[in-house]
This record gives sequence, C-alpha cells and structure tokens, in this order.
Amino acid sequence: MMSEITVAAPATIANLVCGFDVMGLAINEPCDTFTVKLSNAKGISLKHTDGFNLPTDNAKNISAVALQALLDACPDVNGFEVVCHKVIKPGSGIGSSASSAAGVVVAANYLLNQRFDKKALVDFALAGEYIASGARHADNIAPCIYGGITLIRSHKPLDIIALTPPPLAVTVLHPQIEVRTADARKILKPHVSMQQAITQWANVGALVAGILQSNYELMGRALQDVIVEPMRKILIPQFDTVKDACMQAGAIGGGISGAGPAMFMLSKTEKEAKQIELAMQHVYNKTDIAYRTHVTSINMNGVRVISNT
Repeated sequence: MMSEITVAAPATIANLVCGFDVMGLAINEPCDTFTVKLSNAKGISLKHTDGFNLPTDNAKNISAVALQALLDACPDVNGFEVVCHKVIKPGSGIGSSASSAAGVVVAANYLLNQRFDKKALVDFALAGEYIASGARHADNIAPCIYGGITLIRSHKPLDIIALTPPPLAVTVLHPQIEVRTADARKILKPHVSMQQAITQWANVGALVAGILQSNYELMGRALQDVIVEPMRKILIPQFDTVKDACMQAGAIGGGISGAGPAMFMLSKTEKEAKQIELAMQHVYNKTDIAYRTHVTSINMNGVRVISNT
C-alpha cells in the first residue's frame, strides 16, 4: 500500500460555449501538483507552496473540503497530509477550483487502493467546488477526473458521459484579471425564452454529434451560445475583437472558458493553434492588459500520477 503520492491535476475548459454547466474538457497545460500522504493524526493537514494566498482554514479551503468529503466516507482512515502547489490562477476561468478539488481526491484514492470509482470521486470533489462557486456543477470536475470531453446529463443523480474527441488543438488566452465564478453567475438572467432554449439545446446536441462523428465543420456551427456569452462577454476586454481575429486565423470555434476571463479556441492542428495564438497576442498587445497564452491539446487521462512511494 502506497503511503505518499504526487499527482498533476489539469486545467479544464467548462461549458464549451453552448453547454453551460453540462460540458467540459481537460487540457494538458497548465497543471497543478498535489502531494498527499496518509497520516496517523485525525483530519487533514494542508499547506500551500504557491503564492496565491488561498485560505488556510480547512473549512474554507477547496482542497481540504473535497478531501474531507472523501475522508468522511472512510471510517478506517485517520487523515491525510497535503502539500499543494498551484499554477492555475484562481479566478482564471480554466478550472483552478476543480483542479484543487479533483487532484487531492484522486491522489487519496490511489493511497486507498482505488476503493472509489470516478463518479464517487466527482461527488467528493463537488463539495470543494461548491465552496468556490456556490453551486455543485461538475463541468470542470468531471473532465479533470475522467479526462477528455465529458457531458453531465444529470447532477442528481450524477450521470457523466465520457466523449471521445477527434484530434484537437486548444489555444487559451488568459487576461491577468480575476472573474470570480460566483460573481459571473450572478449576472446571468434567471429565465430564458423558449426560442433561446431551443437554439441552445440544438447546439449542444449538434456539438456532441460533431465530436462523435469527428465532424469539425459541424462542431464549428454548434459552438454558438445565445444565453450566457452575451451576458458574460462584457467582463472580458476585447472579447469580440479576439474572437473575430481567431476565426479569421482558422479556428473551428470557441468562446469564454468557464466563467472567464480566459478565452479558448479549438483548431485541428498545433500549427493552426499557434496562428490563433498570434492573433490573440496581436489584439492584446494593443492594450495595457497583462495576459498569458497557452497552446495545448486535450488531456485524455485527467489527473495523473507523477510519483509515489
């Protein structure tokens, strides 16, 4: 039985434009790392080696809350010691809170000889996600744990469908401003029209079909959002300009990553993804806003083991 393990938990892109709260994908970069070991002491001892000044109170720390949910289901386990090193900036829109929650529960599960299945791990991690956003939405958590692209058909009960995507490159623009998920949810309208709903669920269905059929052109047509993007894009400087430039550079489609401020674009090849990155940089170099870009690909495995003893 392992006593200590270090894992890498990937960034994720939630919603995939039209799939608000129900679709997401994992990407290979960036990643957070978590070292977890079994402890004889009761409860959870957690520390951070990053500079994000995250809460040290376990009741307010995403990783600790998620891990406590798992620990509550293990009466034979005393506790865990955790060292977190986060790279994914909180409030970035690329699944920082999901990485914090998913990474530790997957690591702990390895130490327990994988007594829980992936769906159970998602459920534990959702306790941490709730601390971050005030909602138990699995669109970041599920791909972080399952890898690839996931569709959450239901949250009560959890019904997660793993989708096998065609080859896709991903380009991410991350303006160095913070948009808290809870705040981004507050600006959304509580009700939508029937026509908006019809358009949205047609796009979700078409996006799933496009993924399963490796039909890039259909995916591009489906990556349209008539409900959330029109409200949230006001939080992201130069959103429309960046999106237009990326489409002209050859993107299949894309939009807001999660709650923002990050944006993402999908393309067929790394070469196209790098052209899209140049288009993003061209727009943001004309502003006074600090930013980062990532050219990456879909992570098909989710949280992965780096080392164990």
